[in-house]
This record gives sequence, C-alpha cells and structure tokens, in this order.
Amino acid sequence: MWHKISSIARYPVFVRLGFFILVLLLMWLPVAIPIYLLGRDPNTVSILTMLLLYGEFIFLLRWWGKRVYHQRQILQHYGLVRTRRNWLELLRGLVSGVILVFSLFLVEGWLGWLVWLPTTGFLPQIILEGLIVAIAVGFAEELLFRGWLLDELERDYRPAVALWMNAILFALLHFIKPLPEILRTLPQFPALIVLGLALVWAKRLRNRLGLPIGLHAGLIWGYYIINVGQLTQYSGQVPDWITGVDRNPLAGVMGLLFLAILALGIRQRLNFLVSGKQAK
Repeated sequence: MWHKISSIARYPVFVRLGFFILVLLLMWLPVAIPIYLLGRDPNTVSILTMLLLYGEFIFLLRWWGKRVYHQRQILQHYGLVRTRRNWLELLRGLVSGVILVFSLFLVEGWLGWLVWLPTTGFLPQIILEGLIVAIAVGFAEELLFRGWLLDELERDYRPAVALWMNAILFALLHFIKPLPEILRTLPQFPALIVLGLALVWAKRLRNRLGLPIGLHAGLIWGYYIINVGQLTQYSGQVPDWITGVDRNPLAGVMGLLFLAILALGIRQRLNFLVSGKQAK
C-alpha cells in the first residue's frame, strides 16, 4: 500500500495537486458539514471550519512528506524552520510591509488624494487585532503558496516557470468570486501577480518562509490599521482605479506601483546573492 502511495511522486504536478486536495476535502467535509448545519453564529462557524481545514492541511502535509516523498521534515523543507534568523526575517518583513502601506497612504495624502482623520475606535485594540489577523493569514497563505504549492511546481518545472505559475495561481485563487465582482475589481489582479512574484523571490532569498510570511502579514496589518481604524478619507480628486477600488490599495495603480518597487528590490537583492555565490 505504501509503495503505491509513494508512486504518486512520479505523477504530473497537477495530478498530485488534485489528489492532495481531494484527500483534504474527504477529511474536512465530514466534520465541516455538521458544523455548518448546527452552527448558529456564521462568524463562529467560519472560524471553526477554517481552523479545522488548516489543521488538517498541516497534518496532511506531514503525511504527504513522509509517504509520498519520504521526507520526515517536510515543513522544514518548505522553509518553516524555528531559527533565530527566520524569526528576525519575519520581523523584518512585518515592519517592511507596514512601512510600505503607510508610505503609500502618506504619498497619496501629500498629493491631496486623501486626508488623514482621527481614529473613531480604540487604536491599540485595532493594532493588536490587526496583528493577530495578519500573522494568521500570512502564515496560512505562505505555507500554502510559497511552501507546498511552490515546492510541487519546482519538482516539475524550471524555477522561472514555477515562479510565474505560482504567482498566477496565487492571483487566480484570490479571484474566485462572481463574474460581475471579478470585472469590478479587475485592477487588483495584476497587483496580486506582482505580490506573488515578490513573495516567491523573498522565499528564495534564504529558502525560508520567515520573510514572505512577514511581508505578507505586514501588508495586511498596515491596511487593517488604516481601514478598520478609519484613518483616511479619499478626496475624490482622482478615480478609484488610481487609488484603489473599494479603498483597497492593491486594486489601484498606486498600489501596483509600490508593490512593483518592492518586488524589484527583492529581485535585485536575490540577483546580488546569486551572483555572489557564483563568484565564489
């Protein structure tokens, strides 16, 4: 039986991905469906089912590593390591992401496209809540996209192909919504691709997930503080496609520009490290 399971490693990448997702759903649905049917509070139901899904995802990753690839430390292989350097990279990414978001809004304020407002809520609470949400989402999505998915793609494709496929899939999976909503928020799509590229390059800098988790979380945290804290109000001097549809900076030209600067900076640093290793 184990011999048959290990043969999955020889299948094409999208067959492997399909098999993994099918097994995950077969594990998740029998427990998630009763929660959906019996739960009364939609928020509690959503949190419980997502926690269950991600817990089973991590369990399945460990099983997948042992049985399919004969790697007992598959999470470490993905770059999820508990080292001081990885924690420092996470912190550096977190700070960088927050600075990028606030820099974007500060520039737009300087241009007169928005005004800063006093917060209507308890700001320390908003900051703490935002940090918890950001770390949770950053960890979950980076282990999924820059950990498991990127590794599967790199097993079958050259690094450049795996890079673009990862970034495009990252953007596509964030666009699973009704067609009218897709068309309305379409300016967000290229920004998600650029963000996906930046996060893959961040992963490849040290082959660790600390930096991409931190960057991803920092971007979410910065936006959470500004949006939930209601710290800004757009002046309407420029259209939404410049500043961002639905106040989402990723769905606008300015957000795309700032993300492109981030991505190019990480790419330049990666090129420098690669050329330094080759010189040695």
